Amino acid sequence: MSRFSSLLALLLLAAHAADAAPRYGIGRPATPQEIAGWDIDVRPDGRGLPDGRGSVAAGQAIYDDKCASCHGTFGESNDFLALAGGVGSLASDQPVRTLGSKLNHATTLFDYIHRAMPFNAPQSLTNDEVYAVTAYVLNLNDILPADATLDRASILAVKMPNRDGFTTDHGFMARDGKPDTRNVACMANCGPEARIASRIPDYARDDHGDLAAQTRTLAAAATPAREPARSPADLAKQSACMACHAVSAKVVGPSFRDVASKYAGDATAPAKLAARIRAGGVGSWGAVPMPAHPQLAEVDALALARWVLGGASP
Repeated sequence: MSRFSSLLALLLLAAHAADAAPRYGIGRPATPQEIAGWDIDVRPDGRGLPDGRGSVAAGQAIYDDKCASCHGTFGESNDFLALAGGVGSLASDQPVRTLGSKLNHATTLFDYIHRAMPFNAPQSLTNDEVYAVTAYVLNLNDILPADATLDRASILAVKMPNRDGFTTDHGFMARDGKPDTRNVACMANCGPEARIASRIPDYARDDHGDLAAQTRTLAAAATPAREPARSPADLAKQSACMACHAVSAKVVGPSFRDVASKYAGDATAPAKLAARIRAGGVGSWGAVPMPAHPQLAEVDALALARWVLGGASP
């Protein structure tokens, strides 16, 4: 018997054994509708892009509400990935890798927002909202003008600054050219001196006057000069607290009622929590950092802390 005949005989025996094996009656082929629910990726060539339309202006409103608490007002980052800035810096000795400076296709940005953002509620945005947020992030990087609108056709026409220079030979963010997963301290041929570079996008750095004055600690003003009093619940919404917290359920951070339970009976808790709200921090409830809120007046932070510790009733 030839080798081919022997192999064929073995295959036939294996097929017969498989047919004779017991079947347990569990499982079934996935339906096209079920497959479609998972098949939501968007390819660089636009394959998978849904119908929809969104403007930069609409995207700014969504970004301010759902994204700025983690990624910064200008996309400069609040401990999470920087979205803007660094365009043209990749070949320099201070590379800043952001969505604007590194990505080679605008569809990649759409795909990630569509599948994974916002962090506490992925896939909760409508197609129109994803197009709008994509347009706004591209505008933050000066890739789209402020009056631009994106849809299935126009997103494919976007020319990313790094369209022809994309590489995976380094980490995504500022890692001095070394891949995140195999970064090794070099300690050889070091530069003669350290040079400090800002991660704030160039277009935002001086657009609004003295940044130090803008980020100064705000003291409570006298009552006549204060804005009309806001309820603690309104403060929580306006300060983007609800992007990561809920009253009774854990989201990204602990529920407000879990916080109240942890500090029950601690007379110093309101002051400590108010300070943490304004300064931000990490470690008390896990590894995910809470962004700082220095723009929140001390009196408002204290009111917010007392509301949380009191059970966060509406």
